[in-house]
Amino acid sequence: MRSLRAFLLAALVPLLAACSGVDTVTGADTVTGADTVTGAETVTIATVGSYHPFDFVNDEGELDGLEPELGDELCRRAGLECEWVINDWADMIPDLVAREFDAIFSGMSITAKREELIDFTEAYYPPTPSVYVARAGAGDEAVEGTIGAAPNTIYSDYFAELGRPVVLFDDSSTSLNTINAVLAGTVDAVLVDHGYAVESLLEHEGRLEIVGPSVLLDRGLGIGVRKGSELKGKLDEALASMKADGTVNALILKWVGPDASIFE
Repeated sequence: MRSLRAFLLAALVPLLAACSGVDTVTGADTVTGADTVTGAETVTIATVGSYHPFDFVNDEGELDGLEPELGDELCRRAGLECEWVINDWADMIPDLVAREFDAIFSGMSITAKREELIDFTEAYYPPTPSVYVARAGAGDEAVEGTIGAAPNTIYSDYFAELGRPVVLFDDSSTSLNTINAVLAGTVDAVLVDHGYAVESLLEHEGRLEIVGPSVLLDRGLGIGVRKGSELKGKLDEALASMKADGTVNALILKWVGPDASIFE
């Protein structure tokens, strides 16, 4: 956990001109660095801050969860000074390319489509089947009903490839909106990450259930960086050391629970 410090936003390049989705929490200013990373240069990491247990703002107003704790240790091992900011999910990749921040660490799945725009580190969370979540008692037939998905996600892409119509939610708080829509009866089911599904079932005890088949959609979760950034190599090296000594698996089990997927 940490107190987050604000930073001066770099200007958006004309090609990506749009309103930035960055929010900061408290403090002094810093400027995001270039793609050549040397010494203890400050690196700014963006997360959505609403994807429990991966990243969320706790009751003390601090960023918490698997990704912040893992990210802080990655930065320590890589010799980097890292600061965190909250950013809208829909703007993550455009804002990264426009140098609003230096890395995306926010439950972003590694996919070929995204790799056309940015680079990813090696996975910090292994490939895990996604599952459908429906209201308790709905049964597997809920999968054949009205499905909801957040835009700009692997789930909306998946259903688009299938040619299946879905209800698209406002993406200001993607995961929260999907579960709330199920609880409200707006949709019959949503497809979400298994870890988030388990967390949601615990939070809304007796109101939700996992239904239907699981679906493998990605190659795991990775940290997004700009194309050609030296930051990728530094983070990959630190991540390899954390996998080798068991730290990554220990943090996954701590935050996601004993049924979580871990690295072999």
